[in-house]
Amino acid sequence: MSAVLTESSLENEISAEAVKALDAAHVMHTYARLPVVFTKGQGQWLWDTNGKRYLDFLGGIAVNAVGHCHPRVVAAIQHQAAELIHTSNIYYTAPQANLANNLCRISGLDRVFFCNSGAEANEAALKISRKHGRSISPNKTNFVTAHRSFHGRTMATVTATAQAKYQDPFRPLIPGFQYVNLNDADALRAVVDENTCAVLLEPLQGEAGVFAASSDYLKSAREICDEAGALLVFDEVQTGMGRTGDWWAHQNSGVTPDIMTSAKALGGGLPIGACMARGAAAEVFVPGDHGSTFAGNPLATTAALAVIETIETEGLLSNAAEVGDYFAHQIRTVLADDVLEVRGRGLIIGVQLRLPIAKKVLMESMDRGLIVNAVGDSILRFLPPLIITKGDVDQAISVLKEVTA
Repeated sequence: MSAVLTESSLENEISAEAVKALDAAHVMHTYARLPVVFTKGQGQWLWDTNGKRYLDFLGGIAVNAVGHCHPRVVAAIQHQAAELIHTSNIYYTAPQANLANNLCRISGLDRVFFCNSGAEANEAALKISRKHGRSISPNKTNFVTAHRSFHGRTMATVTATAQAKYQDPFRPLIPGFQYVNLNDADALRAVVDENTCAVLLEPLQGEAGVFAASSDYLKSAREICDEAGALLVFDEVQTGMGRTGDWWAHQNSGVTPDIMTSAKALGGGLPIGACMARGAAAEVFVPGDHGSTFAGNPLATTAALAVIETIETEGLLSNAAEVGDYFAHQIRTVLADDVLEVRGRGLIIGVQLRLPIAKKVLMESMDRGLIVNAVGDSILRFLPPLIITKGDVDQAISVLKEVTA
């Protein structure tokens, strides 16, 4: 018989074993979970069922950019939950309109389609691109994405994700996608033609281990798309909302996309995604083309407004840049004997280890109260909240030095 979590046990002491038993019995096995049950988060800290405290340098996979349970975000959610949670997109709501205005302000784009996740945001971008392409020519329906990319797990976005481990279980995939190596402008130019409706790129490939597209490559992609009449789409689901020290990772390249997607950090922990567009791409969707029941609901959009306000009022863009530079420097110096390469910008950092010990480092760091992420056998990925300090970095480096010794 499965364990049962009663109201009393949820309010007081929760048995980690009971949680794991219920999960094993009733949750589909889509996640290789780590052996810890978290019950509380505050700022850059998490606590488990035993009261043990952890320094979180993964941040819910780039979601908790302003930290866990930030007081401003919590207060906004509590107030909105008592007023209005959902009405549907048949009606106007002020939080959705205000969030759209703010996203356009910080992105320089014109319009927003709201959804509930990064995959959905990228799905919307693909639909906009294909409809726009077909308005030019019935055969202008093809996409180009980059090897090692990650764009989501819907059928269209997993097809766009050029990694066999994500695609193979679900073949046959959706036709019309081609893949090229990142930062190879000649390869991109060779495959983009009159039938290409869009090129979809991550300015920084996070899931692959933090590999950056160069500014020159993004500029070439812009030129290639313009020449072919194709849209340029940037997936900023993981890299946006201040992660790199700018609102969006592409902003230091001087290149403006036609479409950009966001999610993860946008809602401060609540599910929300956004597909933003400018110019002709912003006018493609008309009533009936696309939609989502929960998208842009008052609760999620209110949380997102509080996240934007927090990033601006607390100077988290500059903090991400400054502390990120310090973190990368400390890795290169203190851990020099164990590290081949440090990649990334701001507080998205990938560390290429000399030995295939990433999973060992993950587990031993967790034992010592530090949450990190392993990408395969030899890469560590760090996505801490943008609120972390140099003192937090020093603590993390101390642990990493121990476990890589």
